[in-house]
Amino acid sequence: MNYRVISTWSLKVAPSKEGTTIETNFPVKITNVALGDDSETPNISGRTTLKMAYEEPVDFSDSEDEGSGEKSVTAICSLSVGKVEHLSLDVVLHEHGKFIFTVSGENTVYLTGVQIDEILPDHDHDPTGDWDSDEEEDAFALQDVSSDVEMEADGFESDASRFEELHDEPKAKDKKRPRDSVDADADVAKPSKAEKKKAKKQKGQDGKAVPAEADAEAAPAIAEKKEKKEKKEKGGAKELPGGLKLKDATIGTGPQAKKGQRIEMRYIGKLQNGKVFDSNTKGKPFAFRLGQGEVIKGWDEGIVGMQVGGERVLTIPPGLAYGKKGSGPIPPNATLTFECKLVNIK
Repeated sequence: MNYRVISTWSLKVAPSKEGTTIETNFPVKITNVALGDDSETPNISGRTTLKMAYEEPVDFSDSEDEGSGEKSVTAICSLSVGKVEHLSLDVVLHEHGKFIFTVSGENTVYLTGVQIDEILPDHDHDPTGDWDSDEEEDAFALQDVSSDVEMEADGFESDASRFEELHDEPKAKDKKRPRDSVDADADVAKPSKAEKKKAKKQKGQDGKAVPAEADAEAAPAIAEKKEKKEKKEKGGAKELPGGLKLKDATIGTGPQAKKGQRIEMRYIGKLQNGKVFDSNTKGKPFAFRLGQGEVIKGWDEGIVGMQVGGERVLTIPPGLAYGKKGSGPIPPNATLTFECKLVNIK
C-alpha cells in the first residue's frame, strides 16, 4: 500500500497497570520496537511482552444498537535483553482511534514509526490514488515514474522534462523556396560601399571576410545561442546555509511562491543511488502551506522564490530532511534529491 509520510512518530511505554494511552489524529504506521537503555531495563533475564488494547469498530448495518465497540487485546511482540532487543514491525493504527499499550515485567520499550496522510491501494507509482477526473489527467499528462530509475554518480540529467505540459507544435515550414523567391533573389541590389566596408571588417573561421548577407543570416542563430547562455547562467546551482543546493531547470513565468501561501507541486524524490522513493507526477498535485513546517525543512526553504511553471532541483542534506532516523524507504543520514515543479499558488 502507498502513503505519504507527514512526520516521524515515537512512543515510550513504561511498565504500569494503566499502560500508555494514545489517540490518533492521523493514521500511524509503527515500524520498529526496541528495549530502552540499561537504566530502563532492570530485568535482564525475563521476557518483556508488548500488548495493545483497542476498540473494534461498530457495524450499524445489522443492529440498532449504537453502543461502543468491543475492546480487543493483542500481543505485538516479546523482547529479551541480550537476545532480541528490537524488532521491525508493520502495524498501522487508523486515525481517530484510541489505543492502550502495556508491557509486562519491569523493562521500558520504545515504539517508532511515521504519521501518514492517507492509505491507498497499490498503483504503479501513483502516490495520490486513482483519480477519475479527465480534466486533471489531461491538464498534466505526465508519464509514470519507474521505481528502478538509475542516476549517474557524478551527475544526473533532470527528469523535469516529464513535467512539461503538452502544447500544439507549430507546423514545420516548407524548406523548399518557391520559384518566385528564387527569381527575386537574382534581382537583389548589390551591396553599398558602406556594406562592403563593414564586410571587410568581419572575418570567418578561415580568416576570410564574411559577406554582409551571411552575417545577416547568422544573426538569429547568434541571438538564440546568446539567449541559451543567459538562461543557463540564470539557472545555475546555488548553495544555501545548511548545505541545501538549488538549481533552476526552468524559470517559471507566473507569480513567486512566498512563505504562508498554499502551493501545489509535482515532484520526484530520489536517493543518491538514483532510486525513486516517492513521486507525484499525475492526478491531484501535492499541496501544502509553505514555510509552516508541514514538510521537511529542505522544502520549506528550497521552494521559496519559485515561480508558477518553474522547475527546480533540490539537493537536501540529512539535517534538512529525515536526519539520523530516516523514514520508511529513506535510510538514516540520507541526502535526498527532489525534482520539483510549481503548478499553482492558491
